[in-house]
Amino acid sequence: MNKKDLILGFLIGILLAFLGAFLVVYLLTNVNLFTNYQFVKQQGILGKVITLGAILNIIAFFVLLKLKKELMARGIILALFALTI
Repeated sequence: MNKKDLILGFLIGILLAFLGAFLVVYLLTNVNLFTNYQFVKQQGILGKVITLGAILNIIAFFVLLKLKKELMARGIILALFALTI
């Protein structure tokens, strides 16, 4: 088992989740870039934003499965579990 692919998939999953969460907040609110986190935490919607941000992970998961990169896809699922906890 190549652990490098698993770790790379995990990192891709974490980065895509944060990118997706940033895009959700940026596109759906009129909040400045540097106050996004404070706004989300103040509103109590951090979990919902991370969940919507994970949509990019689902897309990446199926693309990696199509490219026969099963270990990277497992890394993305591992990142989703880590974000859930």
